Amino acid sequence: KHPQHKIWPYLLRNVVIDRPNQVWCADITYIPMAKGFVYLVAVIDWYSRRVLSWRLSNTMDTAFCIDALEEAIERNGAPEIFNTDQGSQFTSEDFTGILKSNDIAISMDGKRRWVDNVFVERLWRSVKYEEVYLHAYDDIRTAKKSLGHYFEFYNTQRKHQSLADQTPDRVYYEAVERMAA
Repeated sequence: KHPQHKIWPYLLRNVVIDRPNQVWCADITYIPMAKGFVYLVAVIDWYSRRVLSWRLSNTMDTAFCIDALEEAIERNGAPEIFNTDQGSQFTSEDFTGILKSNDIAISMDGKRRWVDNVFVERLWRSVKYEEVYLHAYDDIRTAKKSLGHYFEFYNTQRKHQSLADQTPDRVYYEAVERMAA
């Protein structure tokens, strides 16, 4: 948390999430490697749990978060609400400026309220136990390639009990088609 950055209110209390691109969220986690670690940011759609974009970085700067956000918007349009924690990357004027310029409502978890962003926390558990802890990445290039394969699997093949045993891609794209019709 940066002491001079604005903290936005949590907007999702008692909100029914019933369509894709209604709410997106993002978070950062660390990925252990054979020597050291890297940081992983992911943007996901709350409704479908679909990973919309992700990036790796060897520093905790804001740029890799912005890259992931811009890719997600470019590929999927803008969500109505974007939820994050209060980390300095997400409270920075550079990051929030992109959200504001796309008319996206900004929501932030309460202090020490991981449960406010539980879907991305659940993603981290899956990524780490199903992919990361099974491999000792030697370098960032190897980590990027392996995580790319995992996220492709996660979106297109990994069925989720919370999605009635459907994949995130199926839930996302079927709902987008229904909304367009």
